[in-house]
Amino acid sequence: MSEEIIDSVVEAIRLAVTKLPQDVIGALQRAYSLENNPIARFNLQNILKTIEIGKEEGIPICQDTGMITFFVEAGVKSPYLRFLKKVLIESTEKATKEVPLRPNAVDLLTNRNSGDNTGRFIPAIHWELVDGDSLRIAVLPKGGGSENCSALAMLSPSDGFTGIKRFVVERVRECGGKPCPPVILGIGIGGSADMALILAKKALLRPLRVRHENREIARLEEEILEEVNSLGIGPMGMGGRTTALDVKIEYAHRHPASLPVGLIIQCWAHRKAFLEVGKDGKVRIWQ
Repeated sequence: MSEEIIDSVVEAIRLAVTKLPQDVIGALQRAYSLENNPIARFNLQNILKTIEIGKEEGIPICQDTGMITFFVEAGVKSPYLRFLKKVLIESTEKATKEVPLRPNAVDLLTNRNSGDNTGRFIPAIHWELVDGDSLRIAVLPKGGGSENCSALAMLSPSDGFTGIKRFVVERVRECGGKPCPPVILGIGIGGSADMALILAKKALLRPLRVRHENREIARLEEEILEEVNSLGIGPMGMGGRTTALDVKIEYAHRHPASLPVGLIIQCWAHRKAFLEVGKDGKVRIWQ
């Protein structure tokens, strides 16, 4: 059964890197229809052509297939939980050969590439134990260019939402075209420093144009999106109306003395896929 699950995870990885979800495509199409800058329209047109080629030919949308992060909601009664970590590592190795993926895991001390996208603590796996007997796995490949623009701010609680907006907007301004805009912004607020960044990356799994269930957080998402798009950085940093396709925020309770804010910037190639493994071994894959 583990081999069957490995094959399913490989297919989820393949789906993520070769076909963008419809919510992302729709957001890019809307950006194109609203754009009046000819250079921005040209860039968006090329992005949409690239997406279509990847879909038709079954090849990765971008040459940088990224490093893979798995978010796992693990049912504590799942019969497959005990060997899932091994499955995810072997799936990454197999996907590297079969999709193929560009090998992106480099040893810090020797600078040697492992050749299969695995290594010390790689792929990254974030675990959440839940009730039940099924496994729900999110696959999030992310390229280096956008990842390099990630940032953490340890704000004062008195900075509030105004300080959060200022930090995010200034970081996006500083990065300019480096993360291959139009981008999607994942923002984590509260918790500890490490938790804020994990929440920011997890927030990217939410569908585009679906606001947070909390009205104040939803309003903050809208306000940051508006301010970022007013920067005029535009597609690929060459000007235009759409610098960001959306903003996603997740939050946690914080310490009285601190207000951590993690920012994860995702490029236009917002690759993601999901799979669920039931108790009976049946697998469902979707985007």
